[in-house]
Amino acid sequence: MSVKLNPKQQAFADYYIEHGNAYQAAVRAGYSKNYAKGNVSKLLENERVKTYIQERLEEIKSERVADQQEVMEFLTSVMRGEVDEPITVLAGEGFQRVEYVQPSAQTRRAAAVDIGKRYGMWTEKQQIDLNVPQFVEDVPADDD
Repeated sequence: MSVKLNPKQQAFADYYIEHGNAYQAAVRAGYSKNYAKGNVSKLLENERVKTYIQERLEEIKSERVADQQEVMEFLTSVMRGEVDEPITVLAGEGFQRVEYVQPSAQTRRAAAVDIGKRYGMWTEKQQIDLNVPQFVEDVPADDD
């Protein structure tokens, strides 16, 4: 974070990010209820606070969303049978238990197909972009 906030501003911004309620965030950050009632919009419009909130939301977003590398690593580990998947097994008298087993051949094959699609291995059609000049016949017809 490149933005410097005082401790109350940072607490306000963090609570606001967490709950989305500016008034409650201000009170929890240590501002008085009277101040929070009339000045919450000023806190949200403060450039440093606004920048901090935007930067922090971007960080949170990127932490929550898997990137391409993570997805490919997961699919590869499934394809190689390096992960276990839970299955429910009957344990008698109406009871069940969870056991962890390697992915089935079908699951591993599906992961391989997804990886292959990513690398264009399973395409029968090739996309070709050509720049073909178009000729327009604009020669007048002879009136012979």
